[in-house]
Amino acid sequence: MTWAHGEKPPEPIFPLNLKVKALPLPPRRETARLGAFRLERIWHLQSRSVRFGGYSALLAMPGERWVAISDSGALLRFTPPDRAGPGPGARDLKLSAKGSKDFNDVESATRDPASGQFWVGLEGRNEIIRLDRRLVMNGRARPPGMRHWGLNSGPESLVRLADGRFLTVREVQGRFLASTGNPGLLFPRDPIAGGKPVRFTIEGPHHFSVTDMAQIPDGRVLVLMRRLIWPFPMRFASRLAIGDPRLIREGGVWRIKEVARLASVLPIDNLEGMTIEPRADGRLSVWLISDDNHADYQRTLLWRLSVDPAKLPWPR
Repeated sequence: MTWAHGEKPPEPIFPLNLKVKALPLPPRRETARLGAFRLERIWHLQSRSVRFGGYSALLAMPGERWVAISDSGALLRFTPPDRAGPGPGARDLKLSAKGSKDFNDVESATRDPASGQFWVGLEGRNEIIRLDRRLVMNGRARPPGMRHWGLNSGPESLVRLADGRFLTVREVQGRFLASTGNPGLLFPRDPIAGGKPVRFTIEGPHHFSVTDMAQIPDGRVLVLMRRLIWPFPMRFASRLAIGDPRLIREGGVWRIKEVARLASVLPIDNLEGMTIEPRADGRLSVWLISDDNHADYQRTLLWRLSVDPAKLPWPR
């Protein structure tokens, strides 16, 4: 294959000996606080490859394998375990000539289905990088509004809205207790192209930090949140909330409404990635993936929930 001048071929895909184990669903009484959401499946993903684990972003890819991206800049392509398809593989994104985690710490990702381009948010550098459909980098920016977002509290969530705007929220500072009122930016277009963003703060369930966002077809944004409730061994609780991005105002507070509680009695871990898949029956499949921090005492879990969007509230 011949590549145009100045372009680089994609990095090779490395095979993974991925083991997928379906976990038993918890008793109904333990899922009562999921509200309108139905917990359908949970899988435990395992591999001894150094390129596996640490996933902070998850993207559904129509008609092909999905993508999960780790906080060390490694990308996993895989077929969701509820369907048949090609086996998994991993590759290094090579976002920087420096191989350290500090220069490749992807915490969020989004995609334009029309162009196939990707955008990833890097913590520490507080940077947004754009990649083409072959995952070759073609742009990067360090927006001034993210300049003071800290070394370990950067763009934890990033979503390209259907109207072409981009929404990102800073991770909550503090390891054990999160708070509300954290800053966010709403860019008028591709952040790489510049443009003054709308600055706001987000207010949701108290003591929970935003870890990912995804837009549902009617325009509302589903927000995944997490709280570390016990440090050793780590135990987490999560929340799902919903917000209407049309209500975001310069200098204002964007209030999101809690719609589901993922309590620590459920088989959860450090849930950081979320993607949404519309279904033929009108329901939405909501997929969640956990970041195991490359630690033996944590797990990479993949959840599939479903919900009828008509049963979710419209925040005001």
